[in-house]
Amino acid sequence: MSVMAFQYKVATDSPILVAYNREERPDRPSQAPRIQSGCPRIICGIDRKAGGTWFGINQHGMFACAMNRTRRDSAYSPRSRGLLCREMLNFRNPKESAEMAVKELETGNYAPVNFICADANQAFVVYGTSEPTMEEIKPGLHLFTNGKMDDYNDERQEFVRRQLTLQRLDSSVTFLAVASKTFAKKPDAYGRRGIILVDGEVQTVSGLLLSLPYKGHGAVLQCTPTSPSDSKYEDVSALLRQVLSTDKNSQRQKTAPTE
Repeated sequence: MSVMAFQYKVATDSPILVAYNREERPDRPSQAPRIQSGCPRIICGIDRKAGGTWFGINQHGMFACAMNRTRRDSAYSPRSRGLLCREMLNFRNPKESAEMAVKELETGNYAPVNFICADANQAFVVYGTSEPTMEEIKPGLHLFTNGKMDDYNDERQEFVRRQLTLQRLDSSVTFLAVASKTFAKKPDAYGRRGIILVDGEVQTVSGLLLSLPYKGHGAVLQCTPTSPSDSKYEDVSALLRQVLSTDKNSQRQKTAPTE
């Protein structure tokens, strides 16, 4: 499980704005987002148990993330969903990435999961159920937890929607400011008016804020090492901008005159 808000092609300065809380077993080891080796260049966190990721961005300006669905009881040990998420980041565009994920999920080798992948041109959600499908995401504010996108019967989705629609979030600065407070909100004594999971086998273990503007030098990536309710967001935007500059630097090398 996890919870995410994705505002697509609404803000004037950034087509992609994301707030994401990762929910996992607290004792599952993980590595904070960093630049990974290999090509294309990718910045993502790493699940040290299986080697996959829950959220990453590649040099082409595409992000992909995993949202685990309720797992079926089974003795079968499936392949890590995080590994597939990491493989999705090897593609140049979201459509190819989503199509690959659907094809791979059709093998039945994965527990239930949703994947979201997007760049400035297209965005898709992949529903990894018993019959995997993909759906294009239209411009607007979209909410995700462990089921369908924009499920108005999901209390946590609706809490986030209310908070993020109290004012116009027409800039990246405004979205990130409001989202950072919303995604750090613990439920009240009745388990409402909040989204942080503090008890149980699965808890909120980290948070992430992302802005992917058309020009990579203005990109923002902020992460919390624990639940956003317990720690401040740390700015790792310089690493993201380094990744996004890869394509531009490669193009300069191709066009540079030879002696």
